[in-house]
Amino acid sequence: ETIEIVGIHPTRAVVVTGVEMFQKTLDQGEAGDNVGCLLRGVERADIERGQVLAKPGSIKPHTTFAAEVYVLSKEEGGRHTPFFPGYRPQFYIRTTDVTGAIQLPAGVEMVMPGDNIQMDVELIQPVAIEEGLRFAIREGGRTVGAGVVTKITK
Repeated sequence: ETIEIVGIHPTRAVVVTGVEMFQKTLDQGEAGDNVGCLLRGVERADIERGQVLAKPGSIKPHTTFAAEVYVLSKEEGGRHTPFFPGYRPQFYIRTTDVTGAIQLPAGVEMVMPGDNIQMDVELIQPVAIEEGLRFAIREGGRTVGAGVVTKITK
């Protein structure tokens, strides 16, 4: 069956020649299954963490989106200090970390730990995302916020 490899690099169509789970060959895999897929003409170096295998046309890679975000407080293990427009943390989306720049709403000059905030995010690489997708915001290896994609903008 033909599928697409979506995100990080340009989308490409490939043919699945086999599906395995725990060294057992399967006829199919379902969303959420942890499977190995044998892909015709694809080397291990051609694919990387964070890319998504999907039905052709079902999901697209994007770089900008609006999100509702909760910034963890110091007591929750989050930041000790506020952040400002232009802050560039790592966004942990599905299985990959991608750097992104945030844009705060007009009139908001900073975000304090413990705040809920609407923000616009621009990622440095296209990633397969969709409205409703949850993600974590990370800094220096620790989670400092959690959010959900509310609107795809580009």
